[in-house]
Amino acid sequence: MSETARLADQIRRAFDGEAWHGDSLLELLQGVDAKVAEAHPIRNAHSIWELVLHIAAWDDAVLTRTGGTAIQLSDEQNFPLVKDTSEAAWGNAIEQAKHTHNQLVKAVAAFPDSRLQEQVPGKTQSYYNFFYMFSGIVQHELYHAGQIALLKKAGLR
Repeated sequence: MSETARLADQIRRAFDGEAWHGDSLLELLQGVDAKVAEAHPIRNAHSIWELVLHIAAWDDAVLTRTGGTAIQLSDEQNFPLVKDTSEAAWGNAIEQAKHTHNQLVKAVAAFPDSRLQEQVPGKTQSYYNFFYMFSGIVQHELYHAGQIALLKKAGLR
């Protein structure tokens, strides 16, 4: 198995399941309806919904960078506002996150191992290569999955 195939598998597991640590992001979102997703049960914390949009935004940013384009998210892109709080909009948010994530997994799996040490477009830190970014997106999703787990517990009480 290539290194990028292993990285793609880790990215998939963090989001989709069969993760070593426990529940993946999608497993944590099971049973979360729009009301729970939009709630702010912990003061000064983002909602589950905001975190899902944030994760999707960063999956898309990594996908864009993988394609060779430098990108920096604005505050509005980083944590998009939830304007429509309907069940349909919540379902659409999850589906869009799944779609973006699946595109990212495919792109990483197809990425040549020989390019993993190349600098990511727009990044000036010497350590910020594709391997660092692909490993980092796994960490990012798991970090926010932990937050979602706590918010879900607090919101379902």
